[in-house]
Amino acid sequence: MLGVYISVPFCRAKCSFCNFASGVGKAGEIEAYAVRLCAEIDAAAITSEQLHAELPRGVDTVYLGGGTPSLLAPQQLGRIFAALRRNFDLAADAEITLEAAPGQIADDVLAAAMELGVNRVSLGLQSFVDRECAAVGRLHTEQMCIDEIKRLRAAGVAEVGADLIAGLPYQTAASWEHSLDVAAALAADGSLTHLSVYMLEIDEDSRLGLEVMAGGQRFHAHGVPSEEIAAELYERACERLTAAGFAQYEISNFAAPAHRSRHNVKYWQRAPYIGFGLDAHSMLHTPRGAVRFANPEELIAYTGAGGAGSVVRVGRAEAFEEAIFLGLRMSEGVSVEELRTEFGRELAAPCEEAAKALIAEGLMTRDSDRWRLTLRGRLVSNEVFGHLLQGVAA
Repeated sequence: MLGVYISVPFCRAKCSFCNFASGVGKAGEIEAYAVRLCAEIDAAAITSEQLHAELPRGVDTVYLGGGTPSLLAPQQLGRIFAALRRNFDLAADAEITLEAAPGQIADDVLAAAMELGVNRVSLGLQSFVDRECAAVGRLHTEQMCIDEIKRLRAAGVAEVGADLIAGLPYQTAASWEHSLDVAAALAADGSLTHLSVYMLEIDEDSRLGLEVMAGGQRFHAHGVPSEEIAAELYERACERLTAAGFAQYEISNFAAPAHRSRHNVKYWQRAPYIGFGLDAHSMLHTPRGAVRFANPEELIAYTGAGGAGSVVRVGRAEAFEEAIFLGLRMSEGVSVEELRTEFGRELAAPCEEAAKALIAEGLMTRDSDRWRLTLRGRLVSNEVFGHLLQGVAA
């Protein structure tokens, strides 16, 4: 069945580390965006037909991401879901996720979201340490985070997840341990069911990243720990969270099997999904393979007439590469025999040779038929994927 992603690129404040297509929006902009979003959903069948792609009508996961989708008004949420139900058949047990920030889910919004079927909330916490949150522009405190998690569970939200970032300004081994302690305690009492742990990205797409690269002082860039320290924090999270019952099922994601994000698993397993909204990405099947397409990442291009995104046809070699680097993100890894069967031995053979060296270096393992990344391999996953696929690209 199909997964649906809905991008809502508006926030109350833009975090210094954020490299997403999002920003602070006025009420009029948000309303115009909601209208455009509904129109795009209504045109989904036409879009897929133009791309000669198969668009399943049955939907079993919906993910409202951002930005901060919980800033939408109840009426706007209602119109978006009405558009979804006009064009798709939502499964009775569909997983419907809403991203939110602590302290930014009004009572009427939460009630409307749950009435519309939202059963999973993902909170962008980033840290349970007040100083670290304030340094990157987050508007919440540790106590606000704890209160929000408990409030959501008490309201009947079935799944409550949170994000943590390793490598924030002023973060230390001790402060990171505190965040992990709080998360473990919330898991123990059943309040928190899912955790995502990311390492801070230092790149030119965020204000903080640019400042760190320039060696500057703004945005608390001087307080950002080294990459080596951030890697140690990530390793510690893998150890602590597993002990707390958060089994690692993907490079950045931790949950017991019953609490995994079904929507995100679609991405890693190359199942069909369609995205609506600013910078939203899609992958649908066609008679000749798959097609990936994306919406514009500039708001004026998306909301304006004639804005066009990118379209990429996924050939056999590209699909093979995706099966490798997406499949290896998951802890269960990839089956070598399934790769040979689906793509042929001529594509798999160069990877099998490259894998031998990576296994010898302790970056991968081969357990019977399956390749998996080791903890060290997860830390340098992009380099592992590049080495593994070098022979295919040649």
